[in-house]
Amino acid sequence: MQYRHRIAFMAALAATMISCNMNEVIDGGDGVSPFATKVFEYTPAPGQFINNRVSSGFDGSESTAQAACEYARRRLEKRQFVSLGGFGGYIVAGFGHKVTNSGGYDLAIAGNPFEGSSEPGIVWVMQDKNGNGEPDDTWYELAGSESENEETLREYSVTYHKPSGAKQPIRWEDSLGESGEIAHLAAHSHDSYYPAWIDSESYTLHGTRLAPRTHFNGSIWIQEGFAWGYVDNENTTDLWRGTGKFAGLEFNRFRIADAVTADGKAANLPHIDFVKIQTALNSQSGGLGENSTEVFAICDYLLMQVMMQ
Repeated sequence: MQYRHRIAFMAALAATMISCNMNEVIDGGDGVSPFATKVFEYTPAPGQFINNRVSSGFDGSESTAQAACEYARRRLEKRQFVSLGGFGGYIVAGFGHKVTNSGGYDLAIAGNPFEGSSEPGIVWVMQDKNGNGEPDDTWYELAGSESENEETLREYSVTYHKPSGAKQPIRWEDSLGESGEIAHLAAHSHDSYYPAWIDSESYTLHGTRLAPRTHFNGSIWIQEGFAWGYVDNENTTDLWRGTGKFAGLEFNRFRIADAVTADGKAANLPHIDFVKIQTALNSQSGGLGENSTEVFAICDYLLMQVMMQ
């Protein structure tokens, strides 16, 4: 999330909390929730909302991977944003039921996109084939509008290095041999964007990278959206502004039918149990900060529609 958008972002967040009671239990009347209710992994890349106690709800107790997952679970339960940081940052969540492949839209994931501010995240899905309730089977990427773009890079990776002191930039290098840094913005009071629960001096994140559409128009930075298939992405194709119980949330919708194997063939999954969302850009908008995907909620779209009838 770019810092210049904080005012608009907080306004959207306030609207979400008013429209969607954070303490309301939303289910289909039989105890089945449309929301992904479990968080198995939360490994963001460094970013300006990581460790941020002012706007992101961190309280300093997130010193282990388990505590970080619990932080993310609580935030999603209240429909509050979870930031994935820069490229490769991800969250893995699970449903309490199987989400069926209908051939149409099956998943809805809420972010904070608006005109000129898209920070796309790629979605991966998994079926619990071994039946152990853990996301340890095969991940399948959901194809999007940029899947066939020659500028889209698969098997891309970025290594991030822990800064040597407070409020220092975070160095990175990628699998292409390029390097850079995530600058620490002067507006932030917290000491580091490097996740507090990661003890190692560096860590590497792997995934699919989209070519950024970020540019400066002479007065402000613009982050153009993509046609379809990504989280936190403003477009006219799959964006759905929630209504009824889901009013105030901005969802992108997804088809399990778009899941593909590593060689690009249709995965033909009858249903899925787990979802992974991962920041797809390695881009910084000048001195305004890194492009990072934010997630408010991960939902079974068909169940949502039934509940609104």
